[in-house]
Amino acid sequence: MPQLSLRNPLLTPLQIDASPSLLQGMSPTLEADMRAYGCHLIQASGSVLRLPQPVMASAQVLLQRFYYLASFQQFPLRGIALGALFLACKVEESPQTIRDIINVMDIIVKRDRGYPEIVTDGYDAEYYDMKNEMVIGEIQILRRLGFNVQVELPYGLLVNYMRSLELTDQPQLPQLAWNYLNDLLRTPVYVCFQPETIACGAIFLAAHECNVPLPMSPAWWVVFDANGEDVMMVAKAAKALYLRQQPRIVPLTDEEMNLLSHGNLSSHVEAIRKERLQELQNTGEDSSTKLGAQDRRTTENQTGDTHSNEQER
Repeated sequence: MPQLSLRNPLLTPLQIDASPSLLQGMSPTLEADMRAYGCHLIQASGSVLRLPQPVMASAQVLLQRFYYLASFQQFPLRGIALGALFLACKVEESPQTIRDIINVMDIIVKRDRGYPEIVTDGYDAEYYDMKNEMVIGEIQILRRLGFNVQVELPYGLLVNYMRSLELTDQPQLPQLAWNYLNDLLRTPVYVCFQPETIACGAIFLAAHECNVPLPMSPAWWVVFDANGEDVMMVAKAAKALYLRQQPRIVPLTDEEMNLLSHGNLSSHVEAIRKERLQELQNTGEDSSTKLGAQDRRTTENQTGDTHSNEQER
């Protein structure tokens, strides 16, 4: 009978090198961009909703785990990102309404693509499509992960480790290490290493950037049950993240995935941007025309009332 554990499940080397998306023909660069953008959507949406950081971090880890068990081609990114955030809100006991999550993430996408930032009507087809995607995404995450949605995060360990190393009084190092933990969520690090190693990697890189020496006799990470090579790999993953180019436009739906395969995604997004901006401009002009006509009628009525009063006098 398999034993249950509260430790984070980690990937095997085979899973890391042969994800379902790669096996179905996706390039490693595109897969990394889609993972990073999905985590960006969750983090940005959670910030707008004022969710605690553990909620946003758990949702991003769930998304990373899911796409090592299923492919982007089979399950589009938008629905899984919505479902992961919705599920993490429940797991971490910070519930949010479906409408709030959908509206906020939709606005984030529109802002990133240069679309007019108009909140989706809760009764139109686009809203119901995203609602269905969210529900299906949540179900698929639970199904693929076997309902194992426990996520152990390194934030508490980071604070304790820095206190033990007497680093909390440093002016920049604690915040820098915390930022590294947040940024590493966009990489597969959280599904490859346990929290102790990730916390040590963030401290190592922050101390290196701030020129703060750390004890090496014995090596400080040994005290925290971390392996030196693994700590270096975590630090290198963080550095590599900042050297990557700005992610391109990535497909969020089945339709956009098909457009990408034919090389038409960028032109499609640009065409929609121009169309929606034109619609917004036309709507503004119509509103101005109606307001102008209303002002003229109001002025005429006031003028007529004035003449009538003068005749009465």
